[in-house]
Amino acid sequence: MADNTQNTNDNGKQWYFNTATGKPELGKLSPVGQRSGPYKSRKDAEDAWKIVQERNLIWDEQNRKWNAWNNGSGSDGK
Repeated sequence: MADNTQNTNDNGKQWYFNTATGKPELGKLSPVGQRSGPYKSRKDAEDAWKIVQERNLIWDEQNRKWNAWNNGSGSDGK
């Protein structure tokens, strides 16, 4: 059986981020459309927007490189 303790507290609940209130929640308290996660800790849930922004920057850069390559500026001209 897999060890899932990194994502839970003593009661077996996981941390989520409520996108409507901007606050972390222990357990699935809010509707799924207002909840992101689960996160490894309360701190990670508190940093959810920061994590999303960092990932978006990485993905935007990957998309920019992909589009440049796809348009020929990143190919070897063959």
